[in-house]
Amino acid sequence: MALYEHVFLARQDLAQAQVDALAEAATKIVEDNNGKVVKTETWGLRSLAYRIAKNRKAHYVMLEIDAPAGVVAELERQTQINEDVIRYMTVKVDELEQGPTVMMRKGERERGRGRRDRDEAGGNTGFGGGE
Repeated sequence: MALYEHVFLARQDLAQAQVDALAEAATKIVEDNNGKVVKTETWGLRSLAYRIAKNRKAHYVMLEIDAPAGVVAELERQTQINEDVIRYMTVKVDELEQGPTVMMRKGERERGRGRRDRDEAGGNTGFGGGE
């Protein structure tokens, strides 16, 4: 079986529960056709570089898949039919990334940097009292 990364963008007006349902539906398609979803990551609501179908933002979801080629064709066919998905892309990879992807690590790094910037500006030095 081959390894794939399938990323889709869902409309911005969907609730997180609906986005999770889309990911579960994609997982069911893969598993019903003798494939396996190794990992699912939700990257959250992010701004788009340009408007797509009147959307300025979209929910990003990535699935790492271990499946035969026919499964990917069926997954893309079903994704194309779904009106809640505005874009999708499936890429064949040599190996799946271990641990969190770059998109997940980027968010952690930005959160940590925000705290560090405040500390350097004198916000929270960790010392009590005055000077």
